[in-house]
Amino acid sequence: MVRTALRVILDAEPDLEVVGEAATGAEAVPLVRSLAPDVVLMDVRMPEIDGIRATEQILAAMAEPPRVVVVTTFENDAYVYEALRAGAAGFLLKRAHPEELIGAVRLVARGDSLLFPAAVRSLAAAYTPSGPSAAPPWAARLTRREADVLRLMAGGLSNPEIGERLGVGPQTVKSHVASVLAKTRSRDRTQAVIAAYEGGFLMKGS
Repeated sequence: MVRTALRVILDAEPDLEVVGEAATGAEAVPLVRSLAPDVVLMDVRMPEIDGIRATEQILAAMAEPPRVVVVTTFENDAYVYEALRAGAAGFLLKRAHPEELIGAVRLVARGDSLLFPAAVRSLAAAYTPSGPSAAPPWAARLTRREADVLRLMAGGLSNPEIGERLGVGPQTVKSHVASVLAKTRSRDRTQAVIAAYEGGFLMKGS
C-alpha cells in the first residue's frame, strides 16, 4: 500500500518517473544495479536484508550510485541513524505530505542532502558514545573558513545561505564544501555532519 501510494504521487509529476519497486532489501539491490535510478526511496525495516545493509551494498557496488533517501515511521529510530552513517543522503517520514515527498526527491536528485539539523543532532546524541573524545585527525586540517562552513552545514543552511552568512560568492562556498567533504572523507553533507558529531567537532547536545 505504501509503495502504491508513493508511485501514484511521484508518477503524477511531469519531471519524475518511478522505474521500479522492490518488496525486500534482497530484491532492491540487484534491481537498483540494473535500473540505475537517480534516487532510491529505501524503507529501513524490510525482510531478508534491511534498508541499512541494502544501502551499503548499493553504494559499494556502483561506480555512480543513486542518492538514497530512507523512509521511516519514527525519526528517532536507531535504524535511521545507521542508514545515514551507511551513506543515505537523508530520511523522510512515512507521514510526510505529498509535497514534502516530491520536494525531497527533487532535492536529492540535484545533489543536495535532505538534512534535518535538530533530528540529526538528536540522533547523534542518542546513538553515539557519550563523554569526551579526541579531536578527529581531519579537524586540524580544516581551515577556519572550512570549519565555519561545516558548522553552517550542520545547521541545515544551503550553499546560497552559507554564502550570504559568510559574505562570499557561490563558487567559493562550493569550493569550501567540496574541501570539507574531502577532508572528512564524506560522500555528502549528511555524512560530513555525522562525522563532525561523532568526532566531537560538533557538540551532540547543543
